[in-house]
Amino acid sequence: MIKWLKKVIFSDEARLKKVWKIVEHVNSFEKKLQNATDDDLKAYTPLFRERLKKEETLDEILPEAFAVVREVAKRTVSMRPFDVQILGGIILHQGKISEMKTGEGKTLVATMPAYLNALTGQGVHIVTVNDYLARRDKEWMGPVYEFLGLSVGVLQNDQGFKEKKEAYAADITYGTNNEFGFDYLRDNMAIYEEQLVQRGHNYAIIDEVDSILIDEARTPLIISGPSEGSVDIYYRANQVAKKLKIEIDFQIDEKAKNVTITEEGAKKAESLFKINNLYDPTSSDLLHSLIQALKAHNFFKNEVDYIIKNGEIIIVDEFTGRLMVGRRYSDGLHQAIEAKEGVKIKKENQTLATITLQNYFRLYKKIAGMTGTAKTEEEEFLEIYGMDVLVIPTNKPMVRKDYPDVVYKTKKEKFECVVEDIKETHSTGRPILVGTASIENSEKISRMLKKISVPHTVLNAKYHEKEAQIIVKAGERGAVTIATNMAGRGTDIVLGEDIASLGGLYVLGTERHESRRIDNQLRGRSGRQGDPGSSRFYLSLEDDLLRLFGGDMLSNLMNKFKIEDNTPIEHSLVSRAIEVAQKRVESRNFEIRKQLLEYDNIMEKQRSIVYSERMRVLKEKDIRKHIMNMVEDIINSIIDTYTYK
Repeated sequence: MIKWLKKVIFSDEARLKKVWKIVEHVNSFEKKLQNATDDDLKAYTPLFRERLKKEETLDEILPEAFAVVREVAKRTVSMRPFDVQILGGIILHQGKISEMKTGEGKTLVATMPAYLNALTGQGVHIVTVNDYLARRDKEWMGPVYEFLGLSVGVLQNDQGFKEKKEAYAADITYGTNNEFGFDYLRDNMAIYEEQLVQRGHNYAIIDEVDSILIDEARTPLIISGPSEGSVDIYYRANQVAKKLKIEIDFQIDEKAKNVTITEEGAKKAESLFKINNLYDPTSSDLLHSLIQALKAHNFFKNEVDYIIKNGEIIIVDEFTGRLMVGRRYSDGLHQAIEAKEGVKIKKENQTLATITLQNYFRLYKKIAGMTGTAKTEEEEFLEIYGMDVLVIPTNKPMVRKDYPDVVYKTKKEKFECVVEDIKETHSTGRPILVGTASIENSEKISRMLKKISVPHTVLNAKYHEKEAQIIVKAGERGAVTIATNMAGRGTDIVLGEDIASLGGLYVLGTERHESRRIDNQLRGRSGRQGDPGSSRFYLSLEDDLLRLFGGDMLSNLMNKFKIEDNTPIEHSLVSRAIEVAQKRVESRNFEIRKQLLEYDNIMEKQRSIVYSERMRVLKEKDIRKHIMNMVEDIINSIIDTYTYK
């Protein structure tokens, strides 16, 4: 409550005033350090560590340490952190969230608090959204740390035990949230101490913090093993599901993604399954599998929610547009989709260990985050993680022009106008980034552009290996890049020569996401570091967001003013209706995440007791005394139960 009142009473500007004084203190060391030799700079690390041993605090060392990192960055990676980057780094050290616009150099910002906190020798984890960014950032910023005598490691999905152990032993470790979380679970399933890879949870800097702690927090991390069950039940359920008719045999709730079987549907299912009562306890597995099959057919779509690759169903992350290799839907849903698509069904797994991302990151003594879009979720960051969100000013003024949304009645009209806009803008030579919500739509627009001979490239989960080379060219003259949400995070599109004179990068969104932050991430690809640029979203009343959460109001508005089918509507009421729709979904998703956390909090108490006992057994050389104490406790408990006092 105190933190919430603080946020209400004090604006970001007022709260940053104190921090600016620390920035000035950092700047006061610059002249002295410019004249220092390389050896002089390298000597600061042992000097800082000695000062910490003499009970100086990290806060007291911060100004000089940050100034040292700034000078080293100039010499090793040819980048000098701006004052606003120093500001962002201080906020990260304080365990808060720095909201920084695209192109403001968040990767460089992290080096300063990472170096400072690594001086304690307890390790720093820098968390990214995918393996590629973890590897890139380690290679990019590694020279800064190594110059100062610190070791740097990186985690990758395909690493072996030895490589992971070395990565965690480093002073600074880059990796994805999933890799850190799964390694924690695996460590707590280890049989011998030698099998452990992690060495504690000291300080984590989370890049794209809203993606990791908000978007992905709805899906817990689960380590599973094969169960003994047969897969025949999924084939049977799939055959029955295909014969049931919507609204007659079952009803669906698209918002909640729920299925309800009607009385008539139950009778039909009983006949097809050749059973007497679908709701009898002995038929519970059949009923559950049937509901999952109906969900697979009605809510999950190929090239939207997943793709089929090498005979496997691979989930597409709805927030990042990337493939989630190795991840499977739980509770028999993945098997239901496999049955629907006619690929080999793998046995359902049983859960061996699980934790939510919320509770995993609560293990750290201190966490901080950075992103371009966190302010809309500040209440959740405060309530769940106790983290303030502070908006860091841009180094140069933002000049991007964000146009109002354009809404059409149908998807067909919308896509025709999108293609026409691309054609006209492309003829000027201006680069265009076209954002889509699914692989299916990215390929649909691609087919339409081929028909009118507009050259373009497609970036989606199917072509992720070409990501780096596509992004490098996306800001060049005449470039048309059609991308899913993959281009929304961690990508920095640099403008080619003379593109600024054409108006910079034009971002064209073809659908609004259920989260405003995802839309803002897409917009943020344009207008980096004071570059010109513009953005516009094209929508239709048939888009899922408007159809489910806000279409009635807009549809009534169009009918009231007798707007023709091919005529778009641009009005402040439209923008307001869309924002209301997104807020509704965000609020609902917040409740889902809170509920998931509440359930996991109960498990967390048990998990922490069991895991701490396991670690004690693994790490203690002689556990005889510990076991004898347990024996004594049990004997006393039995005596107390069966004797009178």
